[in-house]
Amino acid sequence: MIDRRPAPIKGRGTPENPEGRFESRRVQAVDDGWWREEEIRAPATTVRAEIARRVITRNDSPDLYFKQSINPYRGCEHGCVYCYARPNHAYVNLSPGLDFETQLFFKPNAAERLRAELSRRGYLPELIQLGASTDPYQPIERELCVTRSILEVLLEFRHPVSIVTKGHLVLRDRDLLGELARERLCRVMVSITTLDDALKRGLEPRTPSPAARLKTIEGLAQAGVPVGVLAAPMIPALNDHELERILEAAANAGADMASYVVLRLPYEVKGLFESWLRTHVPLRAEHVLSRVRALRGGALNDSTFGARFEGEGVEARLLARRFEVACRRYGLGQRASESLNVAAFRVPPAGGQMTLPM
Repeated sequence: MIDRRPAPIKGRGTPENPEGRFESRRVQAVDDGWWREEEIRAPATTVRAEIARRVITRNDSPDLYFKQSINPYRGCEHGCVYCYARPNHAYVNLSPGLDFETQLFFKPNAAERLRAELSRRGYLPELIQLGASTDPYQPIERELCVTRSILEVLLEFRHPVSIVTKGHLVLRDRDLLGELARERLCRVMVSITTLDDALKRGLEPRTPSPAARLKTIEGLAQAGVPVGVLAAPMIPALNDHELERILEAAANAGADMASYVVLRLPYEVKGLFESWLRTHVPLRAEHVLSRVRALRGGALNDSTFGARFEGEGVEARLLARRFEVACRRYGLGQRASESLNVAAFRVPPAGGQMTLPM
């Protein structure tokens, strides 16, 4: 029997491009006797502008420590195969598979819209999470600078912001982050999934190396920016044994807070991740999937509030206990307890120039 899974593409998280869940048609490969294996060329990344009417997204999830977020980009070139944001590409009639990491969108007017929303009468300052879905410091940020433009506005308004990223490009913005930090207006969480370079290359092909991310933590800490580590996602029987090592390495690099998230596989991500397992670690695939199900009440995903980030059952409780013990051992605080300053918020005068105190 011929294995119809497409061959891996170097530098991409998945070679598959299944239709989004809203599509009415499905394409299925059929062997008509004429099929022959052909080399798949790595697709180039395309970037398109997406003019935003609003940039601040609000949520009422009891699981999240923030109510407001901004995503400068749709899609992510990092190509993390497990990314829970992949299903969002279905909303623009693109695949959560290869399309998600090759067909990207950016918001060229993000800073303009943010300035207007923060200036609106009656706006009450509350923490903004930058990059709640896709990484604000993915490779295209180097040229487009959308994230930097947003930080410039937040600094202008003295507005608190929290950032989660895998990208070492965040160090470019130490000048802005340092100014924000001096007024307790920012924190950065650097996401580290594994310290194993080989596993990183498979799971997250276009992300910085584990060593580079530790250097990012070190550089932010030296700049006086509050920085922590997000050990995520923890994948049973694949990288969960690294939890303590990740926290220790991050603490040694200068992190003073930590968090973790258990693997989430919403919608189309389930099929993509299972296919990745069977391609990259075929002998362990069934074991990993069975352990994931043990964390999710027998399913591959559970979106229930209170369980979706940490899982349930004995294994989830053990992971939580290991995390707590390791945080105490390495002097890492909990991110949720880190409060930022909302009292500094101010709307600058029209024209953007603040008056100097006499």
